[in-house]
Amino acid sequence: MLAALLAALVPLFIHAVGGFPQLANPAGDNDSLLQLVEVRDLLAGQGWFDLHQYRMGLEGGFVMHWSRLLDAPLALCILAVSALTGNVALAEQVVQVAWPALLFWLALFAIIRAARAFAGGQAVLPAAVVGGAALYYLGIFAPGSLDHHNVQLTLTLASLALLLEAPALRPAALLAGMSAALSLAIGMESAPYTGTLGAVVALLFLRNGSGERPVARDFGLGVAGASALAFVATVPASAWTQPQCDAFSIAQFALAGLAGAGLAGVASWKAANATVARRLTALGLLGLALVAIVTFLFPQCLASPYASLDPRLKEMWLSHIDEARSLFQLVTDDPVRAVSRFATPLVAILLMALRIGRGWRRQDSLVGGLLVAAFLVSAWEVRGSTFSIAFAVIPLASWIASSRQRTETSPSGGAALRMAAAWLISVNSIWAGAAGAASSALQTDAVLTGAKADDAACLDKASFAALGRLPATTVLSLSNLGSPILAFTGHRALAGLYHRNIAGNLVALDALLGSEADARAVVEAHHVGLVALCRGNAESRLLAARAPDGFLARLMAGSVPPWLEPVTEAGGGPLELYRVRSGG
Repeated sequence: MLAALLAALVPLFIHAVGGFPQLANPAGDNDSLLQLVEVRDLLAGQGWFDLHQYRMGLEGGFVMHWSRLLDAPLALCILAVSALTGNVALAEQVVQVAWPALLFWLALFAIIRAARAFAGGQAVLPAAVVGGAALYYLGIFAPGSLDHHNVQLTLTLASLALLLEAPALRPAALLAGMSAALSLAIGMESAPYTGTLGAVVALLFLRNGSGERPVARDFGLGVAGASALAFVATVPASAWTQPQCDAFSIAQFALAGLAGAGLAGVASWKAANATVARRLTALGLLGLALVAIVTFLFPQCLASPYASLDPRLKEMWLSHIDEARSLFQLVTDDPVRAVSRFATPLVAILLMALRIGRGWRRQDSLVGGLLVAAFLVSAWEVRGSTFSIAFAVIPLASWIASSRQRTETSPSGGAALRMAAAWLISVNSIWAGAAGAASSALQTDAVLTGAKADDAACLDKASFAALGRLPATTVLSLSNLGSPILAFTGHRALAGLYHRNIAGNLVALDALLGSEADARAVVEAHHVGLVALCRGNAESRLLAARAPDGFLARLMAGSVPPWLEPVTEAGGGPLELYRVRSGG
């Protein structure tokens, strides 16, 4: 616990010395900004089961797919700090710093516990150092990071650490099941990892019935119990029969509840688990039941998560989201990031293969299963590397520990070099630095560097100050600006980077890519009072290139239609504002 705390204080100190710049410039962290908006809405009296985001999209908003399970602790923390300070704005800033720092500490504590259970006490120091560096590199624990990814990773790591210790620690498996189910209830990104943990627990029970029976029973009970509580707590009774593939609903509850209860039942019923053949039969029937439920009751959830997304949004929006790119796209478009994101997981998978080749152990199944699952997810969508990088720390820490032990036992120059190499190879930032240096040596793209700086300036909190002083209205803008507009001002935004906001995003695209007449029609139909433009934003350049004669491109070229007028109060910052003329 102390090792994790000390390691967690290092990045916190680094951020503090810099003045917590992420709070002033979230650098495009739209999810964290909208998460803060949701918490504010909850504190302002919006209903617990009402997940509408009324200030984004068309009139009336749209229903978000996120969970109140994260809104609740954030809201309670803000209430507690504001009660002490008497300042809600200060309370928000305190929580924006303290919440991700707390999760960093807990996630690193879970990594260290998992590494110790996996490779012994020698792995504690490497896990603290390499794990701390990995979590810092991921960026999801930086100040201001309020979205669900850091919570899901922390819960999944906790579940893994508990399962590694479960045979010797009685309540560990129950807590592991609860952690896995809560991670799933918070967001569907955890589904592959919750499913993998459940499958590995079942396979371990199949192989060793007597030794793994309590683990399988308690893990199943934890999953089933926490799933039921999450379902009742976050889904209104009127929606209990309505499946949602992108949020926790009857579909996910039916699968998690049946899988957990079924596993616990098989593990508890001696007639079903007395022999390997009986366990195989019972678990096989349980698996068939789960497949049948998905196939016949929720077949729509077998499709791609974005199958129903409009083709225009897939082309103009989804294909340009960094975390939604595949490994192949990343290697082609951004090889430096591909190296930094996939190097350590690949090394860890190789280490696991060598380790299993020397003799299989129970722990290898849990760590190896999660690592491979996360790597496969990351090959499909790079967001999965957030999990694979963290899981990779455990075999990497074991490798470093073995190298240190060999160096202490048989000291030599070669052994010391091998240990140093193990340390260096295990740190993501070193891979990123090496790949970046190699890329810079080959070519220096000053234009690209300047474009990134302009893009960051567009998203700076100070850029929205002038917009925030104007009377509240609906703003026509880029989808990248949607969440900052909601977080930093009192306005509504038509567009936002969320797949459920289909209507609002399409209307905004129609206006920005269409003619001046098309834009005016959208402005009049949806009571738009302001148009916001940030020409340094990558989305601006993309849309202008797509429709060089469109409304946005012409506005960027200085052709302002007569029904718009520049807002002089904007002060010449990167965010350009145009007011819709009264009666125009």
